Amino acid sequence: MSQRFANIWFRHLITDWVVTERAELAGEPFVLAAPERGRMVVKAASAKAIENGIEIGMVAADARALFPSLEVIDDHPGKATELLTELAEWCIRYTPVVAIDIPDGLMLDITGCAHLWGGERAYLKDIVIRLRQKGYHVSAAIADTVGGAWAVAHFGHDKRIVQANRVSEALLPLPPAALRLENVVVERMQKLGFYQIRNFINMPRSVLRRRFGQQLLDRVDQAFGHAIEVIESVKPAVPYQERLPCMEPIVTATGIQIALRRLLEALCHRLVKEGKGLRTAVFKGFRVDGKIVQIDIVTNRGSFHVGHLFKLFELKIATIEPALGIELFLLEAPVTEDVNEVQEKLWNTNAGADNVNLIELLDRLAGKAGIKTIRRYVPDEHYWPERSIKLTQSLQDKPQTAWRTDRPRPIYLLPDPLPIEVSAPVPDYPPMLFRLNDYVHNIIKADGPERIEREWWLDQGMHRDYYCVEDQSGVRYWIFRLGHYDNEDSEWFIHGFFS
Repeated sequence: MSQRFANIWFRHLITDWVVTERAELAGEPFVLAAPERGRMVVKAASAKAIENGIEIGMVAADARALFPSLEVIDDHPGKATELLTELAEWCIRYTPVVAIDIPDGLMLDITGCAHLWGGERAYLKDIVIRLRQKGYHVSAAIADTVGGAWAVAHFGHDKRIVQANRVSEALLPLPPAALRLENVVVERMQKLGFYQIRNFINMPRSVLRRRFGQQLLDRVDQAFGHAIEVIESVKPAVPYQERLPCMEPIVTATGIQIALRRLLEALCHRLVKEGKGLRTAVFKGFRVDGKIVQIDIVTNRGSFHVGHLFKLFELKIATIEPALGIELFLLEAPVTEDVNEVQEKLWNTNAGADNVNLIELLDRLAGKAGIKTIRRYVPDEHYWPERSIKLTQSLQDKPQTAWRTDRPRPIYLLPDPLPIEVSAPVPDYPPMLFRLNDYVHNIIKADGPERIEREWWLDQGMHRDYYCVEDQSGVRYWIFRLGHYDNEDSEWFIHGFFS
């Protein structure tokens, strides 16, 4: 599939925006001006002002002398980039790759997208109509190259869609300015009688380089497809993404569910072929009013099981507000991982059902309470208690060592030991009682000590003597004395709780 690009040129970007803010200016001549070298200079002009001879760069006083009723408004520095960014994000409903084309345009990589709207003609028509409804005067074109689309959008008069592999035919009758050259180069070419690209395109490249510089050759190569031109999207494209445009805006929960299932089927079909499973997924709805609504899910392991993923989304569908209707649905999988297809087939068999049921349960809990409420720990190869466990993000992660079972370990280990007050300590014996949070615990039973030395290659300090103790209520604790026994300076801590 050859690449296809669309260029959108906003003929009067800033002034069109001003009209949307001040409706009384519609159809009126006005300009935006900013101070430059001690005088006000025209930075943007409305269509009516241009019709009456007002030009960009003209001194505002001269423009007013030419057209006395002309209204002069203060310019908004940086507003063009801000508007283009907003419009680019809006255009993501048409393609995931949208770039800003300074100073007044957008460039879209539409490869593989137009068929969703019934072809390139319907695709381009839909974009142009919607932008005009927003109040913008636009000109748009589609071609095989970035430069070709730009040239036809700005200088093409009749044909706005250049057929595949026909960009050369479309460019030859256009003026040199269609190649995005600097004004000084264009003026020099016009003085030599080069009014169309066909007038010089077959000249030796060495001659063109010597007379007009390397920029001309670079622009020619880009426009004619001899050199690759990369565009930078306002948002990075997600590799795994599916789109579903709607003939009519969707306003019902049933319609949203149907769209979601279709997108899941398409996305999971692709994941199966590539041996991938999604870990996170985002379901977006582009509303008629321009707003985007979305819900997302997180799984505990890579999955391409449509039924399970649909159930996770189903818990959140009620939060989607379609308002006047959703015209485009989009499903993204920003995070994926390799999945063994044989293992994934366990979804539909009894073998390994316990593991699958556990994963399904964890995913549903994460959908309701949040993924941060669920944690999985595995043993780590350390003696020091705080380092003997580590957090893992996936059920697929295998522990490097087995859980220690030869010594008692608490079911809940505090991240940092808490100091406790003890009484009547005896060497190599636990205390008779200890105080924690202003409550006195009388020790009825005890086991220990278990000495755990510090890992000297990681840090320095004293060892710990641990005891498993039980108080008068039958609750068991894991406490320790820091360092060697000392009647005066012994420090005691609680580090965990047993079940």
